Amino acid sequence: MEENKTYTISIYTENNIGLLNRISAIFQRRHINIECINTSVSEIENISKWTIVVQLTEERMKKIIGQIEKQVEVIKAFYHKEEEIIYQESCLFKIKSELLFEERQIQNIIKDSNANIVTVNKEFFVLERSGRAEEITLLYRELKPFGIMQFTRSSRIAVTKDEMKIRKMLDAISN
Repeated sequence: MEENKTYTISIYTENNIGLLNRISAIFQRRHINIECINTSVSEIENISKWTIVVQLTEERMKKIIGQIEKQVEVIKAFYHKEEEIIYQESCLFKIKSELLFEERQIQNIIKDSNANIVTVNKEFFVLERSGRAEEITLLYRELKPFGIMQFTRSSRIAVTKDEMKIRKMLDAISN
């Protein structure tokens, strides 16, 4: 029996209202949990790029891609294995300012983790860190004992190692 693997899905779409509901329903109907989802502008004008991370078998992944591509606004959907992409996440930590000046260990954690201080005021400072999920989780664990006032984390953003042929596909469609 085929085992579940992590796949990153790239979907190029027109930017229309209601598409999020329809795409998430495709996963919901099949009882597939979306690990994370991101949407942004793409390298192509007026085209959005969605990045979705799921864990399932490749056979089920192929079926999901087929269902996604049936949506009118979807131009093309791809799935990628972990080794086929370069990906990152970002996070922000809000921490009491006094700790920055009084706890030498916090300064070492910031330096060792390659986190960046975004802002500092009397009440708090904000750290930013981009990297792999494991790196962000490790930094969270290291900072948690000092008290985190707020924490937020982005979903995965990714680019493929190989060239995406989406622009050529769009040019062929429009000609």
